[in-house]
Amino acid sequence: MTVAEIQRALLARDYDLGPGGADDDAGPRTIAAMTAFQRSAGLVPDGIAGPLTIKALGSVDLHRAPRRARAARVARTGGARGRNEGGIEKANNPIVVRYFADAGFSGVKDDVTSWCAAFVGAMLQRAGHKPSGSLAARSYEGWGVGLKDPALGCIATKKRAGSSWQGHVGIVVGASASTIYLLDGNQGDAVSIAGFKRSEFTSFRWPADVPLPVATKLPTTIAGAKSGVSEA
Repeated sequence: MTVAEIQRALLARDYDLGPGGADDDAGPRTIAAMTAFQRSAGLVPDGIAGPLTIKALGSVDLHRAPRRARAARVARTGGARGRNEGGIEKANNPIVVRYFADAGFSGVKDDVTSWCAAFVGAMLQRAGHKPSGSLAARSYEGWGVGLKDPALGCIATKKRAGSSWQGHVGIVVGASASTIYLLDGNQGDAVSIAGFKRSEFTSFRWPADVPLPVATKLPTTIAGAKSGVSEA
């Protein structure tokens, strides 16, 4: 199913996607509706359109008209950098599985499921903040309060190349005119710092329970930062 088809299926089930409706862009309202649908269907409410969710949504007639149209501490990972997935052929990495549990998804017992949002959720939870409640990276577009520009320790979201549904989320640790540096999991199958094009980012968010950051200069280069990493 395409994103628009998924959205039409949600609309047909009376979920509110906002004024954009089936706009083929899986923003935070679509993810919130997806999560609510999964919960009602007895599925893992992770906000991700996986095979079971697609199957459940497929029972809807898509042509039927809808019935109604502490922030700096977050970046402290406790030595998490460099921890890799176990991989399909190896045992699942218990540290990655723990990220899922700490983020509120103890039912996920593997490290094959995309885990960037699980890492961010776990770091927020450990720092005393409430995560987005979803494993969809772009769910963080609606989390906390928005910032015009990136700040050290803020949560940043970006679209993943070639996909309007999937995305990536991480913790900002640096920025230049063209690059945003994120500390996150699932970057090349590991916790690492990686640089991404600033033009790919969709939001910069800050915990609602923490005073807004004072404008300061961010590091413009990060020693050892990776580039061209996989976000899948």
